[in-house]
Amino acid sequence: MRAPEFWNHNGVLARALQPLAWLYAALGRLRWAFARPWRATVPVICVGNLVAGGAGKTPTALAVGRALSRRGIALHFLSRGHGGRLAGPVRVDRDHHQARDVGDEPLLLAAAAPTWIARDRAQGARAAIAAGAQAIVMDDGFQNPGLAKDLSLLVIDGAYGLGNGRVHPAGPLREAAATGLARADAVVVLQSGEAPAPLPPLPPPLAAPPLTARLFPSTAALALRGQRVIAFAGIGRPQRFFHTVRELGVELVGQQAFPDHHAFREDEIWALLERARQQDAIAVTTAKDAVRLPPGARDMVTVIDVTLEFDHGEALEGLLDKLFEAAPGAGAS
Repeated sequence: MRAPEFWNHNGVLARALQPLAWLYAALGRLRWAFARPWRATVPVICVGNLVAGGAGKTPTALAVGRALSRRGIALHFLSRGHGGRLAGPVRVDRDHHQARDVGDEPLLLAAAAPTWIARDRAQGARAAIAAGAQAIVMDDGFQNPGLAKDLSLLVIDGAYGLGNGRVHPAGPLREAAATGLARADAVVVLQSGEAPAPLPPLPPPLAAPPLTARLFPSTAALALRGQRVIAFAGIGRPQRFFHTVRELGVELVGQQAFPDHHAFREDEIWALLERARQQDAIAVTTAKDAVRLPPGARDMVTVIDVTLEFDHGEALEGLLDKLFEAAPGAGAS
């Protein structure tokens, strides 16, 4: 899905769709009102967002996973497996599964720690615990009431914010901002160097400054400085990736955006590669997009790997300290 342009503005179309947005939000509240979340016997950390599409959840989940690993905690990732055909629960095997099986993000997570996909998050958590998980990090699932969360981090793309602030379909929000923020334990603002968007007012106890984080390119990506490149991406906000590419100091001679989770066809990729050849350029994309490339094209596209780092890592460590001082599985749902 590609976010429509009107989601950025409070124009005529957004206002016309507002009655449907009220209905969508009401149905979401009903879903939570009748839910009976299952509470795991190990801490569950949810990394979610409020808007449709990407805000940087997967890099944030990976950063949380690294923090847990430094503590010697056996973490397992849990994802719905968006875009994959398997319902789960199933443990992701990078040697056998492809994006069409389990989705693209789980393949990235599985490179760092055991990863499960499950449309029923509670079943996925049970499977992870049976396999030895001492903590579960959910990539997305903040709006899913089936599994109780002990720590919920809401990621906001600092350059996009919450768009026009309206709920789907009048805007990009999955639920009303106030409703979602009330369930969150902390907000993570992903900063990219682009012009910042306004942030929503944070209610207590979120009134403290949000955590801030940035994406840092790998050493291999930095080696592209001065080279001609054509960038393409099928993520929630491709413009953030294009900005990252420009900051590498490359000569960006072309860029192409695709819908989030786009299943690349061979003819699309070969056309991009031919365009790059004609312009004496290198075709580059994100790690998330790379796992969806046709097998024959993967070695012909350069992947821009990035790592998320918190500006003040002690803030995240403080949240984890509080979480693990409590009894396993205890905390806010």
